[in-house]
Amino acid sequence: MKFPTLPVAALCLAVLLSVPQALACTTMIVTPGASADGSMMVTHSDDDELGDQRIIYVPAKRQTGERKIYADAYRYPRIVTDDRGPGYDTPGFRPTPYLAKIPYERIWKLLGRRQETSFAYFDGNYGIMNEKNLMMGECTNGANYEPRPNPKGTGGPQRIFYSSELSRIALENCATAREAVRLMGALIDEYGFFSTGETLLVGDEKEAWVFEMCALPDAKYHSAWVAKRVPDGEYFVAANTFRIRDVVKNDPDNFQYSRLLIPGLRKLGWWDEAKQGPVDWLRAVSPGEYNHPYYSLRRVWRAMDRVNPDLGLSPWVKDTYSRDYPFSIPPKGKLAVTDVFSLYRDHYEGTPFDLTKGTAAGPYGDPHRFVGPYDGNQNNVDKEKKFYGAWERAISVFYQGYTFVCQTRPKGPDMTRGLVWFGPDVSYTTVFTPFFAKAAQLPESYQTGSPQKFDPASAWWTFDLLANWSRLNFKRMTEVDIKPAQQALEAEALAAVAALDKAVAGRPEAEQRRLVTAFGDKTAAKALTTWKDLTYTLFAKYSDGYINLPDSDAKAVGYPASWLNATDYRDGPTTYDMK
Repeated sequence: MKFPTLPVAALCLAVLLSVPQALACTTMIVTPGASADGSMMVTHSDDDELGDQRIIYVPAKRQTGERKIYADAYRYPRIVTDDRGPGYDTPGFRPTPYLAKIPYERIWKLLGRRQETSFAYFDGNYGIMNEKNLMMGECTNGANYEPRPNPKGTGGPQRIFYSSELSRIALENCATAREAVRLMGALIDEYGFFSTGETLLVGDEKEAWVFEMCALPDAKYHSAWVAKRVPDGEYFVAANTFRIRDVVKNDPDNFQYSRLLIPGLRKLGWWDEAKQGPVDWLRAVSPGEYNHPYYSLRRVWRAMDRVNPDLGLSPWVKDTYSRDYPFSIPPKGKLAVTDVFSLYRDHYEGTPFDLTKGTAAGPYGDPHRFVGPYDGNQNNVDKEKKFYGAWERAISVFYQGYTFVCQTRPKGPDMTRGLVWFGPDVSYTTVFTPFFAKAAQLPESYQTGSPQKFDPASAWWTFDLLANWSRLNFKRMTEVDIKPAQQALEAEALAAVAALDKAVAGRPEAEQRRLVTAFGDKTAAKALTTWKDLTYTLFAKYSDGYINLPDSDAKAVGYPASWLNATDYRDGPTTYDMK
């Protein structure tokens, strides 16, 4: 099949139009009964390499008057405001216009109690974790209807919420997952939802829920949401397609849903329970997978198959509405936090879909496949899209902006129980560094930096620089140099977390907070210094295709024979014979 021929200007325009919506993520839950140490884990890879990659500390504040609601910008900075701490008061940028304002009194009424002082939390493109150890994960999904915001309700229903601000309001006001689900659902029902379909994972120390939402094209039944609890002892994964299926009635301990859902679907003709039986949420509101077949479901299969290969799940399904993959599964062996890191570093190694193999991987097993104009928007749900081909979509992908694993450890002291393992840039080549949820601040290096301008002080740029350099000789550089350094830093951090548990015991709360804050600064500084030194070392070591070490002669490594045989190397000028 021939690829389309486009003039340069058209190519550039296609790329520019596609980039701002490349928000394609993988998100997971590990319940306490499924984890090695009884932790609850909620995770997220934010796959938007040119967006705002900062993790921002948002301090607690007195909540008076009205709460501003924003529609985040895709590019840096996502929000500019002085009402969410210094991290968002970005110098050199104008304040972000807000969509709407809601009285705090109304939020508290929907919450069912007053919360006059907000909880401090860590924020990214979506809320991450608050000081009460409430955790969030996210992925974007295709929906049948994806409207723009409508803050004033002009010509249609009011729509002021996307999942990003919903998650933040929940972290500001809620201490438990169940409370967060109820508040976010009530806000959607009252104030409306806009844009893509969304999944938010919501977890606390004991419970975790999958909360999914979308807009509906009706004036009265304008939005819908469903929420399902993940049973303890099980593992859950989502990857850019809704994962909740049948809507369960009269079981609020395990399933909740919008009061607008059933009548809205009936009015729209999207689902009729009398004729079709229980509502299938995915089939009713979504066209299914993004971009191309298996863009989402292959990742769901891969994660589940790694977590429990004894289930014998097939990587092949009938269609995008397949029920072959359970909502959640018990793992074969209980998962440690390092096992979750490994899941996020997967390229289908050892399977028929292994991206480190084949001609496209080049001579050095590079699993990255760049997106071009022939691939189109990575969030494409257009049924009329023409496919010129497709790459497998792995969990670890070149356009990851950051990945985190939130963890609440029931055996840890209160001050060190909750933490976020945060890895800037691509998960395969990053280092997951722990920051405690009760810390009083985050390192400046992690709250700094735009992907549009190189900044050596930025943690994201530190990891992105080496990730890009590694593609010069990917397999050798990652296996020989990067992975050993990565594993050493993460092992050292794990040991240091255990030591800090003991160090804070018995100390005054203010001293404990000082210690956990300083721990984050010190651990992050060690990771960044190590990574910068490693980057400079590898600049010289792999320059110009050699292995070039200070105390030995440079070694020419060339290319593997298997790759040479796939090129025109054998047809080169090795003789003067005329052919």
